[in-house]
Amino acid sequence: MAQAASPSRILSAAAAGTPFIAADVGGTHARIGLVRQDNPGSAAVSVLRYDKFVCADFPNLGVLLKHFVGNVGAGSIERVAIACAGYAIDDTLINTNLPWTVSLEQIRRELGVREVALVNDFEAVAHATQYVNRAEATLLAGSAESDTQGPVLVVGPGTGLGAAVRIPHGTRSLILATESGQAALAPGTELEIEILRVLLRQSSHVSNETVLSGPGLVNLYLAISQVNGVCPLLDAPSAITEAALKGSDPVARESLAVFCGLLGSVVGNLVLLFGARGGVYLAGGILPHIREFLLQSSFSARFLDKGPMRAMLERVPVNLIEHGQLGVVGAASWYLETHSGT
Repeated sequence: MAQAASPSRILSAAAAGTPFIAADVGGTHARIGLVRQDNPGSAAVSVLRYDKFVCADFPNLGVLLKHFVGNVGAGSIERVAIACAGYAIDDTLINTNLPWTVSLEQIRRELGVREVALVNDFEAVAHATQYVNRAEATLLAGSAESDTQGPVLVVGPGTGLGAAVRIPHGTRSLILATESGQAALAPGTELEIEILRVLLRQSSHVSNETVLSGPGLVNLYLAISQVNGVCPLLDAPSAITEAALKGSDPVARESLAVFCGLLGSVVGNLVLLFGARGGVYLAGGILPHIREFLLQSSFSARFLDKGPMRAMLERVPVNLIEHGQLGVVGAASWYLETHSGT
């Protein structure tokens, strides 16, 4: 059920119900929606039109958004809410995974809009989890019947590794954006220790994102090939995933197994760090493609393997959700909750 935001934090009556653009921009794809507030005083939205684009097909984000607006015939748009990894410094977004620099002022000029607002991508997804139907999620660990209240963790490996925490606070939620993907990797098996040794030869800092992302899966594959003394044959995340699922490449399959085990361990660590007793949602572009493999992997065992904290973690539901329109819905609901009429 959608949680109502304070009326003073919702758009003015004149703007309420007026369609606006909400975008979820990742390193590979941009998901764009034309959205409208469902009811005055609510942060819930309806997605009127939706499309997904390859970022590299466009010279910049402003042109991409203008292309979407032209396609849907949206007419006069005054507001744009963008969810994207990274942070804005003055007018420029700092993000190492995007194919171009993002300037908020450039987007305002390209679209001729009054306002462009920016939110961290996983902060937006955390907002959207308020509207997830658990019947559409896949339980990976914990109990589906658990009614434990508390912070909710959202984690997603994609081009990078994103994570955010939603903290219930009265009728609203406080969202904590994190850089958990940049925290140092903590190996938990002999093979993972060997992988870390290989990766440390390339960089003095090996982060969670170094192995738990699309590029991270390639790093795992190359490192395991080196540990096993074999010549790597694959160099793309999609190729490694496909070979692992088909069983056509033993190193690819081992790499994906290590990926799933490490993900379980990291997610368990984050639950303990943030006290996320309210549950975990796994999103991102990779996991839905390996759903069955993930279910059969060591993910759950590694998630629970936290010594005396196992009993607590057994009560925390971990659900896999399809990313789909979540980032778009989250960007829109964040905007409605945090921006008064301007």
